[in-house]
Amino acid sequence: MRIFFIGAKGFPAATVPGGGGVERHVEEVAVRLAERGHQVFVYARDYTVDPRRKKFKGVHIIPLFSWRSKNIATISHVFLATMHVLSQRADIIHYHGIGPATLAWIPRLFKPRAKIIVTFHSRDRMDPKWSWFARTYLAFGEWAALSFPHQTIVVSHVLQIFCQKLYGRRTIYIPNGAEVHKKEGTSLLKLFDVMPNQYLLSVGRLVANKAYDVAMQAYKKVDSTMPFLIVGDAEYATAHVEHLAHLAAQDPRVHLVGHQDGKALHQLLAHCYAFIHPSRAEGLSTAVLEAMAHGKAVIMSNIKENMELIDHSGIAFRVDDRRALQKTLEWVVQDTTMIRERGLRAQKIVRQKYSWDSVVRRIEEVYTSK
Repeated sequence: MRIFFIGAKGFPAATVPGGGGVERHVEEVAVRLAERGHQVFVYARDYTVDPRRKKFKGVHIIPLFSWRSKNIATISHVFLATMHVLSQRADIIHYHGIGPATLAWIPRLFKPRAKIIVTFHSRDRMDPKWSWFARTYLAFGEWAALSFPHQTIVVSHVLQIFCQKLYGRRTIYIPNGAEVHKKEGTSLLKLFDVMPNQYLLSVGRLVANKAYDVAMQAYKKVDSTMPFLIVGDAEYATAHVEHLAHLAAQDPRVHLVGHQDGKALHQLLAHCYAFIHPSRAEGLSTAVLEAMAHGKAVIMSNIKENMELIDHSGIAFRVDDRRALQKTLEWVVQDTTMIRERGLRAQKIVRQKYSWDSVVRRIEEVYTSK
């Protein structure tokens, strides 16, 4: 099949400033589909890719212009990608995200031989960064993601129930994935001035709904010498990023280490003591899955999307409750046996339920179903 992906900021994920779970999802799925013999094409914003790179691990990259503005970057790029795909021989056109899904009606109408798929990754309108107009448009995007394509995939049971209850629409549940890695080395940890199993870690975009301010303020009151590293950046400089930098400056144990990928990220995940994920809203977090795949216990907020993952392998606290997180961390840094046991259970859960290979096989079944 000839498969086109629309909606990711860039490809591969490591090249994308401010990229997140969607970019990682698209990379993992696209590469595996190419390995299975399909011709796979991914649209990318021109500023995220090297114009000399036409392919990555068998996947064709199509760079197109995008205005670098928070409010119109996505929709401008998705519109151009949608116009471009109309001229291509396509069997599958797969939109990722509810914002991009608002344009899925165009190929559904003008390219009737192609099968249109949307993956509903998260309820993006819950992110406080958006204006009222953007939130209204994203609410329309939820409806569009369930109305325009031939089939809609959701990455969590929470989203599946939401779509059924609010819109009366049936969807196909296929979660994000992760791979259990072999033992990682420690050579790059010295770049971050940390020792194996002696630091706490968070990974994600520096945006308000990730609630890293909550984690920093809670940890500030915990009696521990462990460094707390926060990996990630934001596509745009914002007041929230400045707020996080200000909080980090108040605690010498807290370090914002920017975007990391590849071997450095894997080593950080493999050798952290525990993983902290205090988010206010999610779809199904690839960062949490990757931490679990590395055998790490996750301290996470108790939003439904997070609770769906842990199955007694992590520790939940009430979302936005700094005091509760403080108490949880005070317990966590003292109980090494509990942390190790829950980390091993987390790894077992990923191996059984969330391998990328099984995810891709299920997506392929959606593509070939009638």
